[in-house]
Amino acid sequence: MEPPAPQAPAMEGEIVSRRIDVHQHLVPPPYREALAAAGITDVGGRALPDWSPQAALDQMSDAAISSAVLSVSAPGTTLLDDPSAAARLARTLNEYGAELTRDHPGRFGHFATLPLPDVDAAVVEARHALDDLGADGVVLLANSRGRYLGSEGHDRLFAALDERRAVVFVHPAELPGPQVEGIPPFAADFLLDTSRAAYLLVRNQIVSRYPNIRFILSHAGGFVPYAAHRMAVGMAGDTGRTPREILDDFRSFYFDTALSAGPASLLAVLNFARPDHVLYGSDWPFAPSSAVTYFNAGLAEYTANTPFGPTVAAAVDHRNAEQLFPRFTGTAAPARTGAAATTRGAIKDRLARGVFKLMNPS
Repeated sequence: MEPPAPQAPAMEGEIVSRRIDVHQHLVPPPYREALAAAGITDVGGRALPDWSPQAALDQMSDAAISSAVLSVSAPGTTLLDDPSAAARLARTLNEYGAELTRDHPGRFGHFATLPLPDVDAAVVEARHALDDLGADGVVLLANSRGRYLGSEGHDRLFAALDERRAVVFVHPAELPGPQVEGIPPFAADFLLDTSRAAYLLVRNQIVSRYPNIRFILSHAGGFVPYAAHRMAVGMAGDTGRTPREILDDFRSFYFDTALSAGPASLLAVLNFARPDHVLYGSDWPFAPSSAVTYFNAGLAEYTANTPFGPTVAAAVDHRNAEQLFPRFTGTAAPARTGAAATTRGAIKDRLARGVFKLMNPS
């Protein structure tokens, strides 16, 4: 296991954070070039954002994030028709992520991109990324060109991931069907996409047959925490398993808070998920800084007014993630260095919590 990176002592005027962000994206130059060549200028209905390592570090300082596990968002390598080209792009992106992690120990980790739907190529890349590059896990799209995670044919990949006790970050993609005018995919379709993948992972007993894989569902699991009992009842009639067995499988998932720290979604996920299976996520840069601030305020406000709030807050903030990514255990980074930045940050946080209260009257 890689030891935690040594941390410099805090200077006067610094606030030190231990927050670990499991849902933060990178848009490295080779990926941006591939998107441009394919004529793709937005992801899920949001314009492709600017990104650089320094911009990420600046945002992390502003949002009090110590460490971030970075991933390439949709469409990943599915933008390419040629499977060989997709495999080459995955290798390029993973080498970039590994180098970035080496250059910023303790600040960045990375989920490796795999070139699904080509399962054989995905197995090869998973072995390289996890065994040779030291990736913190892999990112798998809920559907890759219409082929859903959890559908038949992925067993060789799941076996390789299970053997390595891999963390699998499940991220939505655009639904394999026409968009509905007026509904950007990120706003609603992404939630359904994640829910479909989760349903199949449970229905086809992937999570029970490969128990060493730790699956993280993006955006609080889509509809899973809210609809798990409904899903379990329907699935029981289809599979012959008991609803209790099915619910246990659904509760084996980890859930991140990206764009999901509103009172209704937090109530659902914190009541459904295992206490150590809820993780902080920001979704930056696809979620702009203002959205990150808003949902950070929502998380702080909700946990401050919840029984055992400080315990829940610390667990979601970093303790649960430390169990998945032990190399980040005990790491901390300065946030909002200097008295002026600290004051501005405190004012912004108070304003954000005020706005959150106005948006969510009791």
